[in-house]
Amino acid sequence: MDNQGPNNYNNGNNNYNNNGGNGGGGNGNNGGNGGKDNHNGQLIMAFVLVSLIVLFIMSMVSNRFSQMSTQEISYSQFLEKVEAGEVKSVEIGSYEIDITPVTKDKSPYQPTYYCGRVADEDLIPLLKEKGVEIYGVIPDNTSTWIYSILSYLIPLVLIWVLLGFLMKRMGGGAMGVGKSNAKVYVEKQTGVTFKDVAGQDEAKESLQEVVDFLHNPGKYTQIGAKLPKGALLVGPPGTGKTLLAKAVAGEAKVPFFSLSGSEFVEMFVGVGASRVRDLFEEAKKNAPCIVFIDEIDAIGKSRDSRYGGGNDEREQTLNQLLAEMDGFDTSKGLLILAATNRPEVLDPALLRPGRFDRRIIVDRPDLKGRVEILKVHAKNVMLDETVDLDAIALATSGAVGSDLANMINEAAILAVKNGRRAVSQKDLQESVEVVLVGKEKKDRILSVQERRIVSYHEVGHALVNALQKDAEPVQKITIVPRTMGALGYVMQVPEEEKYLNTQKELEAMLVGYLGGRAAEELVFDTVTTGAANDIEQATKVARAMITQYGMSQKFGLMGLATQENQYLSGRAVLNCGDDTATEIDHEVMQLLHYSYEEAKRLLSEHREALDKIAAYLIRRETITGKEFMKIFRAVERGIEIPDNLEELPDFDRKEEKQTETSSSAGVSLSKEPLEKAEAAFEEQKISEECSEAAEENNTEA
Repeated sequence: MDNQGPNNYNNGNNNYNNNGGNGGGGNGNNGGNGGKDNHNGQLIMAFVLVSLIVLFIMSMVSNRFSQMSTQEISYSQFLEKVEAGEVKSVEIGSYEIDITPVTKDKSPYQPTYYCGRVADEDLIPLLKEKGVEIYGVIPDNTSTWIYSILSYLIPLVLIWVLLGFLMKRMGGGAMGVGKSNAKVYVEKQTGVTFKDVAGQDEAKESLQEVVDFLHNPGKYTQIGAKLPKGALLVGPPGTGKTLLAKAVAGEAKVPFFSLSGSEFVEMFVGVGASRVRDLFEEAKKNAPCIVFIDEIDAIGKSRDSRYGGGNDEREQTLNQLLAEMDGFDTSKGLLILAATNRPEVLDPALLRPGRFDRRIIVDRPDLKGRVEILKVHAKNVMLDETVDLDAIALATSGAVGSDLANMINEAAILAVKNGRRAVSQKDLQESVEVVLVGKEKKDRILSVQERRIVSYHEVGHALVNALQKDAEPVQKITIVPRTMGALGYVMQVPEEEKYLNTQKELEAMLVGYLGGRAAEELVFDTVTTGAANDIEQATKVARAMITQYGMSQKFGLMGLATQENQYLSGRAVLNCGDDTATEIDHEVMQLLHYSYEEAKRLLSEHREALDKIAAYLIRRETITGKEFMKIFRAVERGIEIPDNLEELPDFDRKEEKQTETSSSAGVSLSKEPLEKAEAAFEEQKISEECSEAAEENNTEA
């Protein structure tokens, strides 16, 4: 039901053990000439096989055609046809007699006959008697042999040309096997430079040094420095690893070979290694150049059985890659770039210095980085004067570059949909919600009771967060269903970018997560299934507090869990015994129970505010954080809530003005007239105190 609360990311240092000094260098033949011989042998075998098949088919077709057009008859049948006057002409050869019959109709199809030649002295006189034209065949063995040779040679040449063309289109080799199919970008064909990459200043700085080395190798070699053989880009999906690699190619102005790790692997054993050899041969011919392998974990996975080792094809490919990276000379300007979001599964031999010398972290951008990314993606989008990219960046904590690009695009689409020529701040805010929780689901109509439950649920979240000092402020509350399954949600935006969370902030977060369920139980004396996501998030935070952050009195500073796939799921895996795991569950249960009771206590003490804000939310369906706080402060002062909130006084400005006056003057606040609502509230409070005092005096008397 909810998408509320901040996204928490562990920004701790990630130490990787790169001891791979003995990392299996992959001795063996690089296979330069051997690969070519194997390639040629495969090509000849394929040509011979195809030629035999074509010749067989041609022979079958020729025999079939000759059988359809020419029919063999006996010599006796031939004489009968001559006697009957059905023969027009004959052609007498050395071994056979070709017979052309008399056609009775004008059909273009005229079948012919042939029979074997017999030593018959009466044949010629009979033919002359019947008026049959007689032809003789002059033997020409040379032309016959030439015709036979050409009839077979020309089709074979045509097949060879066609086969070569198809192989070139498919990547070379037998059916495209063994040939690298890397996409080559020359000079500025990538269309991306470092100006197009924002929010990753540290990564750009590391790669700019490499580019400068390719442009000016002299100033580095003079001091004895060598070009790094490889750089590994590591980070979560969508942070811009591939974009950075293309920017390096665009800046370096050298050939850029780009391919994915999965393109090395085929169904045939040895193909991956062959493609690695071919890739490096092409790269050496075009040096200086850059080779970029995206998702290198597809072929660089550890050979340890723990990570799914034992695949012969993948291991051969990895061994060939290791051997090739050891075999080329960096002075020629050959640089290997690779990207992955699973560095923990890569083979240690691949990560050691001398292969991938640099590990460049491309992490989620901070507040400044998100602002720069939004500016890059918004430079070609029409924006009006209301747009505040800083506010959008603050509201999208934890978002990566692809998320922010999608938000800008969604805002532009919304602006066009609403008939505007420029994107407004409202469009951007709506696009943030579309990316986070989906579009408004207008066809889902909630019943009256469900609207009440959802309203109290969301107001419970917001009210609990407003009553806690360490909670983040509320920006928006809505009960409009969304396409990602949320029936309503509370959006919270931090006042500033945070990289650490205190224990009190995490405890306040837990109370905020459980505020919706507490409101349901308090108002309706029952609970619903709408708090499933809240419970999941609260349990995750509570378990992390105990097992990872050392915020448990029972276990103290003991690390009980480790994080796997840091850049993907970030799932925590317990590394303790079964008994300790049971005790952890009890600790988590106790912490959640305390947080739930605290949420119920806060809502019980402010039940009137809960009811009135929920009633207003049911009528309006969506309220902003400012409207929520204005209603809350009005209820706390006993002021009735009008339909138009503009009629309520602005308590925030007044309180800020009073604070500024007291701090600057150093004396008590000046007695200026208060607003009508506050004056009425004070009078009511004084009258209540007087009546209570009078009752006490009467009781004492």
